[in-house]
Amino acid sequence: MKILIAGFQHETNTFAPTKATYTSFVQGEGFPPLARGTDVMALRDVNVPIGGFIKAARTNGHDLIPVIWAGASASAHVTTDAFERIGAEILDAVAKGGFDAIYLDLHGAMVTEQFDDGEGELLERVRRIVGDRMPVVVSLDLHANVTARMVEHASALVAYRTYPHVDMAETGERAAWILEQLVAQGRPLHCAFRRAPFLIPVNGMCTLVAPASDMYGTLAALEAKDVVSVSFAPGFPAADFPECGPTVWAYSFSQDEANRAADALYSKLVGDEAQWDVPFLSPDEAAQEAVAVSRAATKPVIIADTQDNPGVGGDSNTMGMVRALLRNGATQAAVGVIWDAEVAAAAHRAGVGARISAALGGRSGVPGDAPLEAVFEVEHLSDGRFRFDGPMLNGMQGELGQVACLRIEGVRIAVSAIKMQVFDRNLFRVAGIEPEQMKILVLKSSVHFRADFEAIADTILVAKAPGPMAADPVDLPWERLHPDIRVRPMGPSFESLRAVAL
Repeated sequence: MKILIAGFQHETNTFAPTKATYTSFVQGEGFPPLARGTDVMALRDVNVPIGGFIKAARTNGHDLIPVIWAGASASAHVTTDAFERIGAEILDAVAKGGFDAIYLDLHGAMVTEQFDDGEGELLERVRRIVGDRMPVVVSLDLHANVTARMVEHASALVAYRTYPHVDMAETGERAAWILEQLVAQGRPLHCAFRRAPFLIPVNGMCTLVAPASDMYGTLAALEAKDVVSVSFAPGFPAADFPECGPTVWAYSFSQDEANRAADALYSKLVGDEAQWDVPFLSPDEAAQEAVAVSRAATKPVIIADTQDNPGVGGDSNTMGMVRALLRNGATQAAVGVIWDAEVAAAAHRAGVGARISAALGGRSGVPGDAPLEAVFEVEHLSDGRFRFDGPMLNGMQGELGQVACLRIEGVRIAVSAIKMQVFDRNLFRVAGIEPEQMKILVLKSSVHFRADFEAIADTILVAKAPGPMAADPVDLPWERLHPDIRVRPMGPSFESLRAVAL
């Protein structure tokens, strides 16, 4: 076959302070930077879905027509300019024809300034061009908010099964295998699609522990001879539109078999609802416990500053956990990575060893947060270029812009000019901080950090410091959810919350 391939990934937090512009996708912000044409093929060795698809398709002897791949860090809405410019490149290539099938590497939780369902809009536009018979196979993130329109216009959707996402390339390989089944059979797959009645906190979705680990174990067992694919997307609980939430779906060439698999997985999901809830610590509780545990620990105590995670729409510059460390006398502690280009530039102008007076971070306008005005010692400077050596994006080059390590009392702070979630130890090393040598590490991340940091952690704590991304969905100012969905496991429905507010 000749297969047209393209990718367009964004996870949208509609409550976040900063939108994703075209420049965000050009930079990548923790994803590979925007690539076009043959440059897309360089992703074959990167742990992203299109990389796995390229390898599998090439192994099977297919010719690929690479168009574009673009991804940006989670944030508020994708601007209309960015969506239309990137989308137009995909659609123009589709309109030219000359291929037998399409593979798209999408996220599944994109909200644009104009469309609640960015992926559904893109897929519908593709379908208008190619018609109903063209195979269009799509890989999705585990955090996809899968919509009816996505299901309608894709021949098949397949989602990641790990969080941290260490199986992104593997998901692309599964997409290639499903495409092979579609072509071999010469007939469409039947889909059974189910929507769960409650939102799940992001921190509860980690597949290294129950209940998510059990859910995916059940999912894999349901894929048998007659069931081509089963997927579960816990969703991204920060997109304010009616189809936000967890979904289950299955494909088979028999509708009965698809229904059987989807119903079995859905039953497990709703039966385990109470297990999906998550406890959190306050900033001071987390700092105090970290200080106490670190006294005897031989490995770092890690605190996930989850509500300012740039991977879910935070700006990675709130100061709540830094202040808590200082209040509680933390030593040999490091925080990363704070996104503050102005302070990073000031540190570079001053030089290593200088002391600078700065108002660090605190620029997201989050209630309860403000810049940390203090004098900092500049301990290390770099150009921010590094390589990902951890399980996620392994082998890819990273770019943080100007980076500085600033020290205040017993706390080192990695500051960067480009925003990026901390899911690789090298984001500290590029700031001159050896993470294994710290007693306490505060990471601007929710779960992805576990892929590379869990091996060096004595204890992992999750803190709810002020931030743009409410770790508990019940704390968000929802306006447009489905009336019946519960805003947390075993929690109140959106309709009942709205009635109380009125």
